[in-house]
Amino acid sequence: MKRLPLTLFAISAVALSACTDPAYVTGSADERDEYRQTKAGGVIGGIVGAAAAIGLDANPVAGAAVGAGVGALIGRDLDKQAAELRAELDGGIKVENTGDRLIVVMPHDLLFDSDSAVVSANLTDDLYAVARNLEKYPNSTVQVLGHTDNTGSAEHNQKLSERRANAVADKLMAGGVAFERIQTIGRGEDQPVASNLTEEGKAQNRRVEIVILPTEA
Repeated sequence: MKRLPLTLFAISAVALSACTDPAYVTGSADERDEYRQTKAGGVIGGIVGAAAAIGLDANPVAGAAVGAGVGALIGRDLDKQAAELRAELDGGIKVENTGDRLIVVMPHDLLFDSDSAVVSANLTDDLYAVARNLEKYPNSTVQVLGHTDNTGSAEHNQKLSERRANAVADKLMAGGVAFERIQTIGRGEDQPVASNLTEEGKAQNRRVEIVILPTEA
């Protein structure tokens, strides 16, 4: 019974150490936050590594240290990959780094005409830029999620979201991304990010998200 608190203390200590970057402790607020996603990756990796070690009856502190190192590397690569995507893509496309994945949000109005699943020629180059980026960072899987607002029937919106997700995935594969890395999912109108009571909210809900999930090399 004494092992559990000690184990939790060890996990916490290693995870917290992953959040401390000596080079930025005395810098400005912006400098201290510059590598926040790298640090977040270290914390996530540390906890996962320690938990895995416990499950295998191994040394949880060593597991946390290894996991933190792997997580920090993933976080660093995500920082770099996100910055490169933002530099390459149209300003209306949002790139979000959550610390354990990247989410590229492409508004429907940029990608498709109303009620269409044909990718706009204006956005084809951006999708090819995403494809090149994914080729440069091959250690990830990719989910393409289609979303709609609530205009029309739920059945129609579900099918439309699936067709749009597939259309974006086709462009990524045409740009060189391997078929086996990509999963397409239609969410229909089920996951709004804004109110469907306003036109502005509906516009935000009509979107395709490309979710980049890192995997270990």
